[in-house]
Amino acid sequence: MSLIRNLPAMLLLATALAPLSRADLKAALAERDLGKRSKLALENANAAVKTARDAANRGDAAKLKDAAAEIRDSVDLAYDSLQSTGKDPRKNPKWFKNAEIQTRELLKKLETLQQDLAFQDRPLLDSLKTRLQQVHDELLMGLMEGKKKK
Repeated sequence: MSLIRNLPAMLLLATALAPLSRADLKAALAERDLGKRSKLALENANAAVKTARDAANRGDAAKLKDAAAEIRDSVDLAYDSLQSTGKDPRKNPKWFKNAEIQTRELLKKLETLQQDLAFQDRPLLDSLKTRLQQVHDELLMGLMEGKKKK
């Protein structure tokens, strides 16, 4: 019974703390370790997918576009950070494999989100999905590619 009475207060607290629990792209940019920066950027992309879904459920096209831009920026930061390490993904796969898995999951989430959108709003995510697929494919090729011939 007390749970039901406290439910509005708990919902209010959860709503107030939600922005604090999300990753922030500025925090990712502040990270000096490029592998961790990549991970933080992909966490931010996942949070932006949730924001995009909320915006889509409310019918807020402007917030949906902003969330899509945030996802693109986050994925680009993650990929650029990994490329800046100068490491061979085959020899040091830790961060590269994590990024490959996360981008694959983001692609699935975006596909589902796009299918849930109204038909006229679906093209909004096409370019984002294309870029995300390119990043995923490049990460996967880096991990799976054999020795480079000299």
